[in-house]
Amino acid sequence: MKFVVKLGGAALENPELLHRCARAIAELAKDGHKVALVHGGGVQLTRVLAQMGKTSEFVAGLRVTDAETRDAALMVLGGRVNKSLVAALDKCGQAAMGLTGGDGHVFRARKKKTTPDLGYVGEIAATDTKWLDAIWTMGAIPVISSIALGFDGEYYNINADEMASACAVATKADALVFLTDVPGVKGADGNVMRWLSLKQIPELEAQAVVSGGMLPKLNACKEALIHGVKRVRILPAESASVLPDLISSRVNDGTEVMVA
Repeated sequence: MKFVVKLGGAALENPELLHRCARAIAELAKDGHKVALVHGGGVQLTRVLAQMGKTSEFVAGLRVTDAETRDAALMVLGGRVNKSLVAALDKCGQAAMGLTGGDGHVFRARKKKTTPDLGYVGEIAATDTKWLDAIWTMGAIPVISSIALGFDGEYYNINADEMASACAVATKADALVFLTDVPGVKGADGNVMRWLSLKQIPELEAQAVVSGGMLPKLNACKEALIHGVKRVRILPAESASVLPDLISSRVNDGTEVMVA
């Protein structure tokens, strides 16, 4: 089976949690599954920008990205964060290859058209998975940072949830799993929704039950499902150990997002 796992948030900050996530992802690969790891690094990027004297601004969960912020994202996401994940998998005995979405034109971007304008924020316009296939053939895990090259030769900051969804669609993945800081999608009563259908999402948005970073995440879930990905799950990173059980066992952690 093919898995795309998106990792971000606290798991990238907490060494123990990062090790647990890496171990679960490595176990999937050792069981014979093809796994691609897509990551963000928003907390790390915000910290570096603050050190540079820049204030981070977000619109509907997306970071406003001027040229300086874009260059910082390339440095932080494509550099330190990406290589720390490669190292974490290596500690678990699993070979990994780190890359940005721009390497080998695995993902090509175009500027995201928004009001207000978000600057160098992009969306995936084209994919070519031959390098991912090559990495899998060598028994390694591709570790992909959420940066992609546009057809104009500029790098664009891509929301990591959207990148993971595009990766799952392009590779015809069997499952897409978002490892997150939250226990799942919470309903109006504050309880985690174990099951969430696509038709419920607009109402949750209209009632402002979901907001901020959860908005692009749920949109990414929708895009994956309507384009053929069989299973999509939002799973707390603290429960990453259940990843290998998703195939054969009933897992109660997180929220399973379904077409209907």
